[in-house]
Amino acid sequence: MADTKREIERKYEGPPAGGDTPLPDLTDVPGVSRVIDKGVAELDATYYDTADQRLATASLTLRRRTGGDDAGWHLKLPVSEGVRDEIRAPLSDSVPDDLTALVRSRVREAELVPVVRLLSARDVRHLVDASGTLLAEVSVDRVRAERLSGGAGSAEWTEIEVELADDGDPAFLDKVEKKLRKAGLRRSASASKLAKALEDTAPRRSAKPEKPEKPEKSGRSGKAEKGEKATKATKEATDAKSGPPESAPRTAGDHVLAYVRAQRDAIVELDPAVRRDVPDSVHRMRVATRRLRSTFRSYGKVLDRTVTGPVGDELKWLAAELGVDRDQEVLTEHLTAALDGLPSDLIMGPVQARLDTWSGARRSGSRQRLIAVLDGRRYLDLLTTLDTLVAGPPLLEAASKEPEKVIAKAVRKDFKKVADLVGQALELSPGSERDLAMHDARKKAKRTRYAAETATPALGEPAAELVKSMKSLQTLLGDHQDSVMVRETLRELAAEAQGADENAFTYGVLYGREEQRAAAVEAALPGEWEAIEDKGAV
Repeated sequence: MADTKREIERKYEGPPAGGDTPLPDLTDVPGVSRVIDKGVAELDATYYDTADQRLATASLTLRRRTGGDDAGWHLKLPVSEGVRDEIRAPLSDSVPDDLTALVRSRVREAELVPVVRLLSARDVRHLVDASGTLLAEVSVDRVRAERLSGGAGSAEWTEIEVELADDGDPAFLDKVEKKLRKAGLRRSASASKLAKALEDTAPRRSAKPEKPEKPEKSGRSGKAEKGEKATKATKEATDAKSGPPESAPRTAGDHVLAYVRAQRDAIVELDPAVRRDVPDSVHRMRVATRRLRSTFRSYGKVLDRTVTGPVGDELKWLAAELGVDRDQEVLTEHLTAALDGLPSDLIMGPVQARLDTWSGARRSGSRQRLIAVLDGRRYLDLLTTLDTLVAGPPLLEAASKEPEKVIAKAVRKDFKKVADLVGQALELSPGSERDLAMHDARKKAKRTRYAAETATPALGEPAAELVKSMKSLQTLLGDHQDSVMVRETLRELAAEAQGADENAFTYGVLYGREEQRAAAVEAALPGEWEAIEDKGAV
């Protein structure tokens, strides 16, 4: 079974292999009482990746290492600069299934193969305080890299690695760095040993430019010309997407695609966190799917809906699968908090035990189902479809136009739909019809919020203000919808309790409080909406 360790470290450039250890005396670093020499460990690590280096491109490393005190398989996932989560698994001949699953969103069906072997002589020292507590581990690594696929080069270098002790203060690394810099050392230009190895052992490219192919001599009529003609709209759309992804957005298409690309990236990057059950990861992935789908719908004048429509349907399916887990989590948290808030004399019967049983059974089933979804062909095909869409977006004529007009018009159209739905809800009497109308208004408020998020880089403060307004409205209407769902669950739990000859009084008390919460939201909605409507859209 794999386990996780949070790794906070910094790497520094050293002299070529074979030189003296470039490590200054660290005993005068503030907080350090002693530097303990732990000896030299011989490490042998083989790094795995796809042939086109999909893991390295995403700054992920997967290795099998022997030697040292942590021999085994290690998968490192980036968290922030200098911070990674290291997922460990015992030694085996092939990549462990647990780690294979965590890279599936990157690898898909590609084979993981050995790409680089690193042989390191690691000279380790421990920095400890006066009580003997470990502050950081400092190692001088003399490394030899051997390319195993995609080339046959080798390289050697020395680097210094400073890794913070578990639960240590990251500020301590600044103190060590100050000492290292005074000794003439500097941060490594490579993010990891693997990154440096891949760069230093890459095949040399020929500097001699290839000769351009001569154009074929043919007329401009008949079958040879068929398929070469393009409408003005197609040409403009092609021009709009011809720039590199990292270039500053200029056209409406640029802005929409930047948002689409960010949400695609979020889904892929969150996949390992969802599999590991990291808090809030399911919710964040679900939001990314909703943002994508909403963008396709809001900006149908920019991206061809005949292409994005089916993709949106698949995103809706994925969001629903993610929602099984997320909705269960939200309901459990709310019911637990509501029960904790009741005076003890209003709790009759084994209410907490029944809630725990209900939550545990559903949680277990939903987790198993979600992992099966992430391992399934339909999900992996969706990821590939999103990659294809981002690489060759179905841009329409409006994509090449100025963003101020195209994007603002789309946002205003969404805002009007929200206004109509809120108006309809306010005209209805309290009850199931109003509940449905408010839920529909909430969904449209989300869509408008996401459209305004897309528009913010182009439209600035007006769009940012609309994001805030829609988020506020979404939260209010969300509280109402949560109350509807909680009441449905309370009816279910009360029926189960009665069937087991348990006292159902407490469920009724909680139900009444939820009715009051919904009524408070409905009373606040007119004033909330009036304030939003006064501000207007972009």
